[in-house]
Amino acid sequence: MSETLIVSIYVFVLATFVGVEVISKVPPLLHTPLMSGSNAISGITLVGSLIAAGEGHGGLSVFLGMFAVIMAAINVVGGFLVTDRMLKMFKKDQPKRAD
Repeated sequence: MSETLIVSIYVFVLATFVGVEVISKVPPLLHTPLMSGSNAISGITLVGSLIAAGEGHGGLSVFLGMFAVIMAAINVVGGFLVTDRMLKMFKKDQPKRAD
């Protein structure tokens, strides 16, 4: 294995452990703002996948980049829809006017 691949796997495993620890320590009240922040990070993933798809190194690279674009777009849109639905749960109902 190349040294770059080993370092990449090391960073991925370390990021996974840190992510699990951070998520498990967040109180339920802060889940919605955390989800909004993770949606912003998914936007960065979308930009990276667009760059990977557009570099044109080969057919497989374009296919994987396009697949990453589709999955990141689904994640971003779904995350914002869920966040919007959760925020609507905290709004108080407006009293109806008697006209």
